[in-house]
Amino acid sequence: MAAGPSKPHGNTLKEFMRTCRSASGLPVESELVTVRGGKIRKYTGEFWTSRQRQGGSIHEVSYRACFKPQLPRFFIGLLTCEGDAVYDPFSGRGTTVLEAGLLGRNAIANDTNPLSRILSEPRFFPPSPGAVVQRLDTIPQDGGQAEIDLSMFYHPDTEREIVALREYLREKREAGTDDAVDRWIAMVATNRLTGHSKGFFSVYTLPPNQAVSQKSQEKINLRRKQAPEYRNVRSIIARKTKSLLRTLTADERRSLARAGERTLFLAGDARSTPAIPDGSVQLTVTSPPFLDIVQYPDDNWLRCWFNDLNADAIGKTITMARTVEEWAAVMGGVFFELYRVTRPGGYVAFEVGEVRKRTIRLDEAVVPLGLSAGFSCTGILINQQEFTKTSNIWGVNNNAGGTNTNRIVVFQKS
Repeated sequence: MAAGPSKPHGNTLKEFMRTCRSASGLPVESELVTVRGGKIRKYTGEFWTSRQRQGGSIHEVSYRACFKPQLPRFFIGLLTCEGDAVYDPFSGRGTTVLEAGLLGRNAIANDTNPLSRILSEPRFFPPSPGAVVQRLDTIPQDGGQAEIDLSMFYHPDTEREIVALREYLREKREAGTDDAVDRWIAMVATNRLTGHSKGFFSVYTLPPNQAVSQKSQEKINLRRKQAPEYRNVRSIIARKTKSLLRTLTADERRSLARAGERTLFLAGDARSTPAIPDGSVQLTVTSPPFLDIVQYPDDNWLRCWFNDLNADAIGKTITMARTVEEWAAVMGGVFFELYRVTRPGGYVAFEVGEVRKRTIRLDEAVVPLGLSAGFSCTGILINQQEFTKTSNIWGVNNNAGGTNTNRIVVFQKS
């Protein structure tokens, strides 16, 4: 994974911040703030906007608490060169590593949740829409009822198609004969299990980045006076495939394929990653679990069922700390491991949030963790933007509550 010395645009991050202007054209605001007795430079501005490149259609896979692709692209473009290694120890849907691949960088992904690889790796090797349709035509459609009650989510005929697809994919995995097309179909189907439009297999439910419980869905159905309608699983997968590929260029396909052949996919504790060589990573861009704000096992139980994963077992491996002290104890170990794998001159961009109605600012807890590991803190970046539609559904007001996904603490290894 190691590459030659990196020369990111001839500037350090501090030099860039002193001269840059926000995407809106306004100067970036800069101030010194005191964090745990030390002075840290804080930069506030609109460093990227939701319309810049629109993130590319290949990223449009829903995952709770993920950041937008503009965030890693900003840091990858600023602080790395082609061939550099870019790492995400909490990879989620794979936003950072996919951006790294699109930009010609090497990528390393780690996540204790095996769903992460299921959702990210196939997008390095996207098949053609025609190949997907041809494969779907070979898969049986009548798989019978699921072993768990899913009647509140799916029409009986839709459920039979989902079960048939699940059994087909399981048999291919167990036989070791699944290929890139099968894995792509599994990724798309996993992403289409539940949602709030006719582009999903389910009746109307909460946003597609989570799945409510059976009892909660029954309440939603009762309140909305709705019953599951038939949804054609093959057609939805085919349409979503076209949507994911609609902006992907031939050059981007080649870049992703080259990166995918070299990408290291890990599934373990971010505090211990022996597969990553010492001093091999130029840039880490990541967003860790935020205390107990997001309940990953509850959100992903249906996705785990479809992929034959144990949601409860996975949940026990994910940091769900209730206090800052518990959270910091885990993240401190992560920072020591990040220091080991980061090359001299390399960076860590650690995205954190304002949680519990701004009463907790995790950036103030993160700064001393990075310093204790040996990094210097280059600064705190706050990207100003409006919250997403999903955040509004949850009653989150901009800069007022929930997780603010625009606070990034940047460290450098000397």
